[in-house]
Amino acid sequence: MSNQVWLSQLKEHKAIAVIRAPEISLGYQMALAVASEGVKFIEITWNSHRAAELIGQLQAELPKCTIGTGTLLNLKHMQEAIAAGAQFLFTPHVDLAMIQAAVAVDVPVIPGALSPTEIVTAWAHGASCVKVFPVEALGGVQYIKSLQGPLGHIPLIPTGGITLENAKDFLQAGAIAVGLSSQLFPKKYVESRNWQAIAQLAKNLVQTMGTGDKVDKEDK
Repeated sequence: MSNQVWLSQLKEHKAIAVIRAPEISLGYQMALAVASEGVKFIEITWNSHRAAELIGQLQAELPKCTIGTGTLLNLKHMQEAIAAGAQFLFTPHVDLAMIQAAVAVDVPVIPGALSPTEIVTAWAHGASCVKVFPVEALGGVQYIKSLQGPLGHIPLIPTGGITLENAKDFLQAGAIAVGLSSQLFPKKYVESRNWQAIAQLAKNLVQTMGTGDKVDKEDK
């Protein structure tokens, strides 16, 4: 996926579901639940159980979704994720060698940064967007708004502290999209396999964003 396509689709759908799965079967059901209500971007963290296998399975069964990965901590992880076919790559930090590895194969890479210096450094070296993480540590919505004056040209994706209630506020403050994890996948619902409840949360998110349409795994 080229950066141009990535940015275009991200602007349209605005939300990324972040799945950190202790078992591949749980990750699979978590993804199906949110996809069923219109969430189009799904991140499987690289420290999930059998992440590469799960990414491939979801790409085959959810062709209308974009399936990528995150929590990539080093160049080895990055190379493994690229080989697994991840359609986008998130890191929690700025590592120039990792950014360059993704740019070389034209896979969108979104490094995690917090300070203006980190954000500009990541962008200057080829980041597709910059993940502002953990955004709540520096003021949440107000911090994203404060960055717009000098850095409004850089597409930002805040994570860490995003809720169904404040997600739209971050977009209005200038973020291109938001990433949600525990707010979409509460531990109690995952442990009890309450996929209907998770689907309802996804539905609420999509309605709040004003985007998306339902996806069925058989819709190929």
